[in-house]
Formats: sequence, C-alpha cells, structure tokens
Amino acid sequence: MGICISSASSGIHQADDGLENVMHVQENIVSHGIERLGSLYSKEGSKGVNQDAAILHQGYGMEHGAFCGVFDGHGKNGHTVSKIVRNTLPSLLLNQKNASAKTKTVRDHSNEKADDGLAPSEGFHKWKEACISAFKEMDKEIKLQGSLDCSCSGATAVVVLRQGDDLIIANLGDSRAVLGRINDQNGIMPVQLTTDLKPGVPSEAERIRKCNGRVLALKEEPHIHRVWLPHEDSPGLAMSRAFGDFLLKNHGIISLPDISYHRVTPKDQFIVLASDGVWDVLSNKEVVSIISTADGELAAAKSVVEAATAAWKRKFTSSKVDDCTVVCLFLQKRKQQSDFIF
Repeated sequence: MGICISSASSGIHQADDGLENVMHVQENIVSHGIERLGSLYSKEGSKGVNQDAAILHQGYGMEHGAFCGVFDGHGKNGHTVSKIVRNTLPSLLLNQKNASAKTKTVRDHSNEKADDGLAPSEGFHKWKEACISAFKEMDKEIKLQGSLDCSCSGATAVVVLRQGDDLIIANLGDSRAVLGRINDQNGIMPVQLTTDLKPGVPSEAERIRKCNGRVLALKEEPHIHRVWLPHEDSPGLAMSRAFGDFLLKNHGIISLPDISYHRVTPKDQFIVLASDGVWDVLSNKEVVSIISTADGELAAAKSVVEAATAAWKRKFTSSKVDDCTVVCLFLQKRKQQSDFIF
C-alpha cells in the first residue's frame, strides 16, 4: 500500500491499491477556492519486484509549490535505492536551497535562456544550484549505506519543481517529463521538457569514453547502447546518469542532473513525469491525450499506466512488461474533455 500524508488531517493513512511505491504529500494546496490537483500511480511489471518509486508533494517550498519526482531503480538493489531517493531528496533539496539563501554568490547567468527565449527568474538560479548540490549529496548518502551494495545498483531521477509560475526541471537518466499545452487549434500538444540521457546520446557517449568507459550495444539489442567497464563485459548499464552504480562512477556515469527552466503560461495545462516503462511503448502525444480525456485529475496517472501496460502486452508479446510509474500535476483548472480537439 502507498502512503498519503495530509497536513490538513495531521495523519498518515493508506492509499488505494496499486500505489505501493508512491507517496502523496499535501500541504496548503487550496487557494482562492480552487484545489490544486494531481495524481500518481505505479504498477509492477512482470520482471519481479517493482523498482520504481514516485512522490508528489504539493505545497512544497511555498503555497503554490510542488515537488514531482519519479525514480526508476535498476540492479539487484534498485528498488531500495529508488525509495531512499524518494524519501530523502525532497528534504535534502529544500535544505540546500535554504542554506544557499543565506550566502550571496555572484554568477554570470547572461547566456541562460528559458524555453520561451526569456531569461529565467533569479529564483531559478538558486534552485539550480540547490539541485546540483542536493543530487551530489544524495549520491554520497547512498554510498554511505554500509549494508547496501550499490556497485551495480542505482536509480534514475526526473524531478519537476513548481514555484509559482516557475518550473525547474532536473533530469538524471532516462525517465521523462512532458508538458501538456493547448495549441492554436484548441487541442492538446506535448512539449518534452527533458532529454532521455542514454549512452547513445553523442555528448553522453563522448564523456563516458573520455573516462575509459565503453559504449556498445549487444547483437541481440542493436538499438540499446550500454556502458561497460574498460576491460570487462559488465555491467552493461543502459543509462548514462544515475544515483549509485559506483562501479562505473570513474568511467563516465555521473549523478549531475541536466537542469532546465520553463515559465508557466495560461496555455500550459499539466506536467507528466513517467519512468521509461511508459515512454518505451507510448508516445508523448499519446500520453497527453490520455491525460486530457481521463475521467478527472485523480484518474489521470492511473489511466496512463494502464494504457502503457496494455501497450506492452500488445507490442511486445514475448517480452516481460516493465514497471510503469506516472506523476501528473495540473497547472490550471482542468477543462472538460469536450473543450479539446484531438
């Protein structure tokens, strides 16, 4: 069972079935009579224990704030790593942000642009520095878990922070964040907010090879590039950044997140974060369409997960279904299905 924490109820209660790996924290999410809604859902695949974890913390950092995170574990202890990150990273990040607020640093941000071409807010720069510090500290804390072998186990992370109209996106690995936006035809279009950080990305492969890591695909999986030790055919990691995986940390695998900024506009309807189990079988367009036609905000995440699971069984009949996890955060009061054109 999952855990849902509400400051209003000042208690902890079990969430619905199917939420074993997710946590929903709610603080001060009602403003001007409009409840700010989101949903999250995780479903175990057929490979074994569910190694995904996720959190949606509404009221994070400020009244209109939110912390959304999806963490996809891999390796023997990946399920433990993903939960450690889910339970630790939000508070670690907030602590880093508060600590940095007490120190004044002068940095040149003149070349940084948001995806709308405008310069990010000053708040973004503070959160960016906090993200870099928090992710670094998170990796150290995992390494200090004496009873947990993370030499070949780890977790990816995709995080989106909302602070008013600012979105700060931090990505580590191959999970993904996508924005659902109204287009000029009053339909919903996807805007991908992150890059899938895999060994096949040229800049990622270059860094890994400079550190004497090898990037090669197996003959039976020519489309999946993996990271190998310099002189051993192991471990074959299929992402280029992650928490843990300390066997490869000297060979190009890093815990430094790719960080970007987006300013929320009235056309931006929701953000969706999901593990690669979803994106392997559903396109960005399919996912935002499913969310837009879901039976309410609270059903949105589950609708995507169920669609992904069905797509796995339909497209890859001989393959094991991957774990699928989704977090949805609605940025505006939700329109009715009939308002959209598909």
